[in-house]
Amino acid sequence: MQSNTVPVKTKVSILAAGLLSFIGILVETSMTVTFPTLMRTMHVSLATVQWLTTAYLLLVTIVMSSTAFVLKRFTFRRLFFFADLMSLAGTITAMVAPNFALLLAGRMLQAVATGIATPLMFQLVFTRIPFKQIGLWTGLASVIVSLAPALGPTYGGILTSLWSWRAIFIGILPVLVAATLLGAYGLHGAALGTQGQQFDFGGLALLGITFTSLVWTLNLAGTHGWISANFGMSMFVAMLLVASMTWYARRGQRHLFDYSILKNGVLRQRLLQYFGLQLINIGLSFVLPLFAQDVLHASPMSAGLMLLPGALVGAIVAPLAGKIYDRRGATMPLLTSASLAALAMLLFATLTHHFTIGVIAALYMVLRVGFNSGFGTAVSDASLQVAGPQKADQNSMFSMMQQFAGSLGTSLMSAVIAAKTLHSSTIAATVNGSQIDFWLLFGVAVAILGTGLWVAKKKKTGL
Repeated sequence: MQSNTVPVKTKVSILAAGLLSFIGILVETSMTVTFPTLMRTMHVSLATVQWLTTAYLLLVTIVMSSTAFVLKRFTFRRLFFFADLMSLAGTITAMVAPNFALLLAGRMLQAVATGIATPLMFQLVFTRIPFKQIGLWTGLASVIVSLAPALGPTYGGILTSLWSWRAIFIGILPVLVAATLLGAYGLHGAALGTQGQQFDFGGLALLGITFTSLVWTLNLAGTHGWISANFGMSMFVAMLLVASMTWYARRGQRHLFDYSILKNGVLRQRLLQYFGLQLINIGLSFVLPLFAQDVLHASPMSAGLMLLPGALVGAIVAPLAGKIYDRRGATMPLLTSASLAALAMLLFATLTHHFTIGVIAALYMVLRVGFNSGFGTAVSDASLQVAGPQKADQNSMFSMMQQFAGSLGTSLMSAVIAAKTLHSSTIAATVNGSQIDFWLLFGVAVAILGTGLWVAKKKKTGL
């Protein structure tokens, strides 16, 4: 009989991996409020500077796609300290970067760290936490993943206003030291073992090229317009690559994941909800600070602080939703999540021309309640749809798609606004482009709600 007591070292190990993940994700959205500053000081365009987020998330996605194998092949301790080293190297490189290229290189090193640390944190939860507490602990872990993007603009805005964008990297060094010490104490144990499985280098390369092509295609839309030949040709190539990746996943001899888990309809819906909520989350973290600064003429500090109330409310909601899930199942928190996300995005879209800092803050709180009601619950319930070694596959797949959602969301939101600037002023382009972005995110929320209702109906009727 499994004990319901969680050992201290298990708690410490989850916290250590969580802090390492928190650092990477915090910096990711902290940089968003620095974009206007970086565009001026480093003489780059919005289409270029947004790669600090898009390229970072893209590399995190690719690294995470390898973790279904890596989490079995290496001990948690070795993985943690490799990620820790990459985070330190990236932080120092970005902190002293004299130009955009070196700043981007530092972010890429940090991407490797986050790409390992986030699935490592969830794998510790799924393999070392008693079944009856999975919802609670996944909710707590999801706070780290979801709170960091919300706190990032506040953290980055304050430091950029009071000091410099470089202070963003200086400020995380004490957290990195704390994570290192906690990891040294808490992380132990043997590797899970690959059972003779060989790593799928071909699949990793194809996945990386495909995801990069999709993001690059959206970047071309922002640079040349949605009806340009550049965008059309790139989209054609991207669709061919998606088709190739689909064929490879079905017919290839080796796989990054055990794709058979996607035959489970409940797991597919949970993946859609996890992906969609993160796309909305990161997309808003990009658009709202930009809108506040370019349209409302707010300072970086004000642009960041307006998201803080929502971040704090969301942090409270996540573990509460986890407890509800442990006691009553997934249906109520997931449908509540999707309904509130759809309501929030509808209000964002219809009230765009009436925004103030206060209006944005209030709507963002509604969104964060919805987001945190379902984000952790989706991955918790998905983990119960698989058993044994497949948990690593499910964990890696969800972590990968969550990060790709951020990369895709950022590039899509940016492309819509950037394409508008080709034909109108910065303020007009930001207002009209943001409104289109909000409608797109509303469509995502409706899709989540519709599929959630369908799964709930099937469960109720026992089909």
